[in-house]
Amino acid sequence: MSDVGNGSGGGPVVHGFPHLDAVRSSITALYRRLSPDGVRAYATSLAPADAAFSDGDDLYPGAQRVAGALVQHLRLPQARVIVGFRRMDHAASVELTAGPEYFVELNDRFRTHRRDIGAALAHEITHVLLHRLGLELPGTGDNEILTDTVTAYLGAGWLLLDAFRQDAVSSQKLGYLTPEEFGYVLAKRALAFDEDPSVWFTSPQAYTAYTRGMAEALNDLRRPPLTAAGWAGRRRYAKDRRCAADRSGPGPGPSVPYAFESGADGLRVSFACPTCHQRVRVPVRGRTRARCGLCRTVLECDT
Repeated sequence: MSDVGNGSGGGPVVHGFPHLDAVRSSITALYRRLSPDGVRAYATSLAPADAAFSDGDDLYPGAQRVAGALVQHLRLPQARVIVGFRRMDHAASVELTAGPEYFVELNDRFRTHRRDIGAALAHEITHVLLHRLGLELPGTGDNEILTDTVTAYLGAGWLLLDAFRQDAVSSQKLGYLTPEEFGYVLAKRALAFDEDPSVWFTSPQAYTAYTRGMAEALNDLRRPPLTAAGWAGRRRYAKDRRCAADRSGPGPGPSVPYAFESGADGLRVSFACPTCHQRVRVPVRGRTRARCGLCRTVLECDT
């Protein structure tokens, strides 16, 4: 059984990017498992109308309708999701069996907070997808971060960020990523597929988190040896490159997003692809164009 976390009333909401390494590893794992063409099959996000749930909708038929839309969006073959409600500590849980039926239970509070049923179901049905793909990371925490990341990157996770709402007396957040980390993954998706999910947000806090996530995602595109790197980064890179070529100095520190290595064909630099975060290795020879071997993104570099 797998659960989606429920941040409502559970203390202050954590902000920032504490899980960023795990998020990036999750994006890499997704591309490895699905292939670039497989990921591009999800280039269109779940439409807001498909997840809409008003107070006037019948509870169980409405939940089944939204679950069916998510099954279809996530391209799950022959998967029937049966939705129930009960009292629980978490927001939702799913029983991962061999199928073809999967049982999702939602917290009883969703009987009256129906606008977020789609968000809770998105996380749980992504668990079903990952179960079928055999894709998982070691450890429960990293696996839940993988689920949130995949939900967002494959076009259903904007619902989870939009479920983040906060006022002077209460807060609600679904999922295990921080709001800014959800924003980061959605921004990575937006840059990859030229899609703007912010037009669907009903929560102003979600929009703020998305803009902060986008700023972090854009930073990925501005790290040396990419040609879009800023002046300070390029200056530091040039210094580290000279030290590596002369084999002098301690070399780049652990916080620097690249590493040098010597080989039979001379000095090479490795760095993370800004799209999928797979390591890319290219010769140090000035301006060059490289293609990521995993996601096939073409990268303009100045090595």
